[in-house]
Amino acid sequence: MDLMRKLSFLVFLLCLLISLKKENAETKKGFRTITHSPSDSPSILVAPSMSRSIFFSKIAKKPEDIGNPRPLEYDFYRKSCPQAEKIIRSKVRSLYEVRSDVAPALLRLVFHDCFIEGCDASVLLDAVDGIDSEKESPPNETLKGFDLIDMIKSQLEEACPGVVSCADILVLGARESVVLAGGPFYPLQTGRRDSTLSFSEVATYELPNPQNDLPQIVASFASRGFNERETVSLLGAHSIGTIHCRFILNRLYNFGGTDEPDPTLDPQFLDLLRSKCNDSHTSLSPSPLLSPSSDDGSASRSSSSQEPGVEMDYQGRGSGFGSLYYRGLLESKGILYVDQQLTAEEKTEAWVRAYASDDSLFGRDFARAMMKLSNLGLLTGPMGQVRISCSKVA
Repeated sequence: MDLMRKLSFLVFLLCLLISLKKENAETKKGFRTITHSPSDSPSILVAPSMSRSIFFSKIAKKPEDIGNPRPLEYDFYRKSCPQAEKIIRSKVRSLYEVRSDVAPALLRLVFHDCFIEGCDASVLLDAVDGIDSEKESPPNETLKGFDLIDMIKSQLEEACPGVVSCADILVLGARESVVLAGGPFYPLQTGRRDSTLSFSEVATYELPNPQNDLPQIVASFASRGFNERETVSLLGAHSIGTIHCRFILNRLYNFGGTDEPDPTLDPQFLDLLRSKCNDSHTSLSPSPLLSPSSDDGSASRSSSSQEPGVEMDYQGRGSGFGSLYYRGLLESKGILYVDQQLTAEEKTEAWVRAYASDDSLFGRDFARAMMKLSNLGLLTGPMGQVRISCSKVA
């Protein structure tokens, strides 16, 4: 029996690796060649110093993107820092045991990083000389987990100074958090390098919005090379974390300005949500550019951690990653409007039904989608740098 399990797992990994090779070429030529129409707002380029500058632009190409990029490799640090992945795995696991926010925080961090100009750790950079950073853009105001990355980086710097990139820490840490939350393991290549740029304006306008309807969310993910099936599987990450009340108040009390709740909500579920988010919280109504927090009550950069909220993984940590989320959507129990929109049309609802009834199918698709996400817009070889501190350009 053990032999059969091992063989099945090896076959699964081989299938993932074959699909990844096909997608790598598409990702490399597709993501970095995204174009914007002439009607887009003009790019902003701020360069106090070429050696230690942070550039902010909606459409600017990274000046690091020169030379011949070196492909990622499995076990990239096998010679330079052979214990790197073990250190990351061990640190995430130890933090997970004492902090319930670890998994949703790291998973959300990697999505917000990779979705904006690729997996280059640009979301970790602090502002410099009064210039806004990506992490301070409205959709990122409730991001958590920066301290987690700093703790992992500090341990790696003790073992192998100046070797392991923050971008690799992000993707590997997120993978470990998925596994700990009950999701699938997926193989990842390493060798990413860190950006010297931050893209505040891009993050503000291009990160998906929790108020998006189905056409908007499909278009948003398609702009990064994801099809409808991959979009539905990636949103399964909403299986964990806490949604602050301010992101759902309109659905509960004044949907579309009607002074009525969203009619698509299950009535009993509506009562449950209202018991956690009453209308006295209306003063916390969000900016349309803000995105929901993955916070689970830990300290944060803002007062958002003190706000009331609804836990996505209400059945307990590590149970039903993915399946409970999709079953809830079929029962009209999606907490976020954008989630419930996945059942608005047959082309996406079909995948919701499939994942709700087949955990293994969801696991395979989510793993493939996360591998694809983790390979967007890469900096490798001579491009970018390896930061000593993840919040500062070296």
